[in-house]
Amino acid sequence: SAPAKPAASGAAGSSGSTPSGDSGSGESSASTGTATTPTQQKPAASVLTAGAWDDNRNFERFEKYRKQLKQQSLTGLLQTTDEEHAAAHDEFSKEQSAHEKLDIALVIDTTGSMGDEIRYLQSEFLALSSAIEKKYPNAEQRWALVVYKDQGDEYVTRWFDFRDSAEDFRDKLGMQSAGGGGDFPEAPDAALETMAQLAWREDAKVARLAFWVADAPHHNDKAQAMLKSIRGAREIGVHLYPVASSGVDELTEISMRSAAQLTGGRYLFLTDDSGVGGAHKEPSIPCYFVTKLDNAILRMVDVEMTGKYTEPAMDDIIRTSGKPESGTCNLQSGEKVQAF
Repeated sequence: SAPAKPAASGAAGSSGSTPSGDSGSGESSASTGTATTPTQQKPAASVLTAGAWDDNRNFERFEKYRKQLKQQSLTGLLQTTDEEHAAAHDEFSKEQSAHEKLDIALVIDTTGSMGDEIRYLQSEFLALSSAIEKKYPNAEQRWALVVYKDQGDEYVTRWFDFRDSAEDFRDKLGMQSAGGGGDFPEAPDAALETMAQLAWREDAKVARLAFWVADAPHHNDKAQAMLKSIRGAREIGVHLYPVASSGVDELTEISMRSAAQLTGGRYLFLTDDSGVGGAHKEPSIPCYFVTKLDNAILRMVDVEMTGKYTEPAMDDIIRTSGKPESGTCNLQSGEKVQAF
């Protein structure tokens, strides 16, 4: 049946309801190792740390990785095509346009294992928004929130559409808590579908980003729905920036990296450098910088706003995996990869 429109700003929608309106909200309920250099600085115990990777800058390596998993018949693997990955690479490996305005959505898995990540985002959000405001005072930044769990939980998806007030967004984010999600897979397919239906500004001057923070993949029988949601994000020009959290598996990594590659985003992944939360998967990536997560997010915003790639500032680098020099790593195999 057709989705129901939220009755009013701030109201919770019924099952299957769809985002609509600039400041609306709603809810859909369930119907049922590489070598590293010495650490340059030790982050505080409460700080999340992250690396970043751009598969469009390393497309041949990405294709080898994707095809290897396909040959292994990885259950739940997204049935993407070579042609759509090549088309995305052709588009996003070119010089990108700068932007003047900024729309950002946070898409967050709020199941029981995500408590550390949620608390970090709640505590750091205003500082993050203020840093963006200081650097891009005319960006008219707007924030939206989509949180999700799984079928049988308190809700499947809940959203708060774009709002201009960082304090208002902080309050909505502060209301969220971790819980539910008894099995490993969750409902990111439903969350990304909801994300695409938010009130994004369509002006070409607007950078449209979604940071998807999660530690689990879609259900195997939802692979087609997941792919449809990723393709939907690409159709409306939203760049997906997954943030892989503790406990991700191979399906989660390839799904997140595919989402980033197809939409022009980058893959972010939490690391063990701060000791927060459970163990984090070492990604199938040979060379990267580790910074604090907020610095990584700010750098992604910089790339989107300026249209130019920049390495992290030396003072922000906690360590490196591999030996990136001027953004390039020379591997023992003779292959060169581009660090991000």
